[in-house]
Amino acid sequence: MNMAALAAGQMADEHRAIAEAVDAITAKYGPDYYHEQVDSGGHCAELWKELGTNGYLGVHLPEKYGGGGLGLSELHLVVHHTARSGCPMQAMLFSSGVTGTVLDRSANDEQKERWLPGVASGETRLSFAITEPDAGSNAHRIATTARREGDHYVLNGQKVFITGMESADWVMVVARTSVDDATGRGRLSVFMVSTDSPGLSWAPIRTVMGQPDKSHQVFFDNVAVPAEQVIGTEGRGLAVAFTGLNTERILTSSLCTGIGRYALTKAVAYANSRRVWDVPIGAHQGVAHPLAAAYMHLQAAELVTERACALYDAAAEVGELANTAKYLGAGAGLEALDAAVAVHGGNGVTHEYQLATYFWVVRMLNMGPVSKEMILNFVAEHSLGLPRSY
Repeated sequence: MNMAALAAGQMADEHRAIAEAVDAITAKYGPDYYHEQVDSGGHCAELWKELGTNGYLGVHLPEKYGGGGLGLSELHLVVHHTARSGCPMQAMLFSSGVTGTVLDRSANDEQKERWLPGVASGETRLSFAITEPDAGSNAHRIATTARREGDHYVLNGQKVFITGMESADWVMVVARTSVDDATGRGRLSVFMVSTDSPGLSWAPIRTVMGQPDKSHQVFFDNVAVPAEQVIGTEGRGLAVAFTGLNTERILTSSLCTGIGRYALTKAVAYANSRRVWDVPIGAHQGVAHPLAAAYMHLQAAELVTERACALYDAAAEVGELANTAKYLGAGAGLEALDAAVAVHGGNGVTHEYQLATYFWVVRMLNMGPVSKEMILNFVAEHSLGLPRSY
């Protein structure tokens, strides 16, 4: 066996071991635990702690800061297999995936020492705040401002649909620190803000998503942030943020395909056991074909997601595949969940069968954190060379 094949085999074994270990942990929790957390207002603290204590929340972070020293490929497995167990947690995307990656790639050594060990162990939970009511997909229109006053900045403004504020110790905030006179666009910077800062408040947004990690409006009213909590260079915040936003897109696919696998497993079991006309309903093409199509689309989305992870870990350009993975993964997850609900008939929309309760999470992730339409715009312009349409 040549060295490349040997290395590939070792990596496959390592990935299998991670998947099996995460499965073993999450099997102790599952959909009953997840929905109890939703109903009680919990945020899966016990599962979060066990994953963190065993090294899985920081599997992609440097070993010197308590991480596993591996990469996004391995964090993808953690997110995917946790979702496959019926416990999809968006907090993994924002705490470990986005903010953890931004800190790893853009923070200075003192900042990494301050925050990354807690992120890796799960003792510190983070949120990420970029979306605003009037900015939408146009980050250059961010209106939240950060004004320098001596040794600190003062933040004022509002963010919306910010996930996990109720359990976060810190929130990474993208704010406008100046304006480019030539273009009129905001120059952005990234700040780490303690959630107990005076002037920082938030309110939950009532949604139908039924998930432990709630969405919030977040308000900044003269919030003082020490200058040493700026991540990266002032005015270069968009570039800093995008080191995490590509991971967010990839891991969104991980989560959605994980939910899709969970739903497909339940649907196949039901189609094999449910009998109406003396044979399992899975023997009928009208039942079997949608499940087969969903399976193939999940397979394709997972392969693209794995490829995007590999490119990211190799420090290659990953914009096209990150967007493609998000587009295909979110769509495949929704297709599989919808097919599973249909196979169950009326049972599919009951709480007892624990299927439709995941629907709005996956439906929302088809719209955000980046919309399908903006992904198509990106691919049309950057991959196909078509004129910019917006």
